[in-house]
Amino acid sequence: MSKVLVVDDSLTQRQIISDLLKRCGMTVAIARDGEEAIETVSKYAFDLVVLDIVMPKMNGYEVCRRIKANPKTKNLPVVMCSSKGEEFDRYWGMKQGADAYIAKPFNPPELISTIKQLLKG
Repeated sequence: MSKVLVVDDSLTQRQIISDLLKRCGMTVAIARDGEEAIETVSKYAFDLVVLDIVMPKMNGYEVCRRIKANPKTKNLPVVMCSSKGEEFDRYWGMKQGADAYIAKPFNPPELISTIKQLLKG
């Protein structure tokens, strides 16, 4: 069973994504901001991170950079899921090390298929 960390400052978004992943048989943990995400990733093993960009304390770009810079977590797949949907935002997210970028509002089947694909690889 895959273990996924969902990082988003919006309770609604965390619940929507968590419920979706749980229905697909995944174990889900949550973090409310970037600092909590870094702390959680350093303590527990995850198979993937779904990461918002615009958050208090530390944005998703910084979280992604830190995950990818850490030798213990550098191979951890990161899916950025953000309301920042411009081409530049997508480009910048991938430049920070994200493995995929999905704009909100997202299409649930697209999010699930992207996550499943990254979990296989």
